[in-house]
Parts: sequence; structure tokens; C-alpha cells
Amino acid sequence: MEIPYTVEPRPDTGLYNAKLGIWLFLASEVMLFGALFSSYVLLRTGNPNWVQHPMNVPMATLNTMILISSSVTVILAWAGLRMKNFAQFRKYGILTLLLSFGFMVVKGIEYNAEFELGLFPWTDNYMAVYFTMTGLHGLHVIGGIVVLGYLLGPGAKMWKTKPEQFTNRVETFGLYWHFVDLVWIFLFPSLYLL
Repeated sequence: MEIPYTVEPRPDTGLYNAKLGIWLFLASEVMLFGALFSSYVLLRTGNPNWVQHPMNVPMATLNTMILISSSVTVILAWAGLRMKNFAQFRKYGILTLLLSFGFMVVKGIEYNAEFELGLFPWTDNYMAVYFTMTGLHGLHVIGGIVVLGYLLGPGAKMWKTKPEQFTNRVETFGLYWHFVDLVWIFLFPSLYLL
């Protein structure tokens, strides 16, 4: 027996199950990152002796461009499936995967440079907030890498048997990936520019 509403929208919400599920999950993620951003604002405004270290803005700018580009490629991958073009999905999915690896490499280089300068999470409140927020974001990027790797690898078998459901899975991944990108769009100015 097949689970209902895996392809067709539910009559009560107008969404198929996975899309409803990802929106609920993303709502919880908004609360998590919202609490972290709120803590950062309170720590920064409540401490007259707040120390903010100069961060590597060019590296963070490069990472911003990488993530924005990956948002475009994930849309193009999903659009390929909507047009019944699996080769386009694979091409842009692999490009998204490469961009996400690129983001992590740049972030690793940046972290290494900070460690060499003696900047660690226990250095001060700013570095604790910085490493917590960027580290958690990095874990979300790694989660996206794992899911997209599955969709491009063993999960792609579903395209032959249930193409609509597979397309829905890629769409829900895309929603998650856009959230990860959006969090970075807020992290970049908050931690690097202000």
C-alpha cells in the first residue's frame, strides 16, 4: 500500500506531505537560528567592552558568491526534472555539490587562518558566537551535501519508478538549500561587516 499525498497535494493544506514536512522543519530551524542571532545582538549591545576581531571579508564574500550560485544551480537541477530532463538534473546537481564543497573548503581555510592568529571559540564572546553560528551553518551545509549526494547517487533510482515523487524530493531539498543560503546571507553582514 502506498502512502497518500506523496505526489498529489493534500486537500487540507494544498501541499504534498514532504513539502509540508520541510516547511515545519524549516520553521524549527528559523527558531534555532533566530535564538542565536538574538543572543548575538544581546551580547553585543549589552557589553560596552565588546571586542570584535577583524574577519576575512574577501573570503566571506567569496563564500557568499559560492552559496548564491549554488542556489541558482539547485533551481536549475529541479527545473531539469520538471522538464523530464534527468541529464540536466544530474549536471546542475553535481555543480551544486561542487559549490557546496567549495564553500566548506573556503570556510576551512578561513578557520585555519583564525586558529593561526590565536582566535578560538574560547578567546572571547565574539569568537564564541562566531564559531557557534558559522559552525552550525557549516553542519547544515554538510547535511545538504549528504542529502544531495544521496539524490544524485542511490536515490536517483527513484527517477525510473516514481519520477514525480523524486522531483518532489529534489524540490524539498531545494527549499532546505535555499534556507541554508539565506542563513548565510544574514550571517555574512552580521559577523563580517557590522
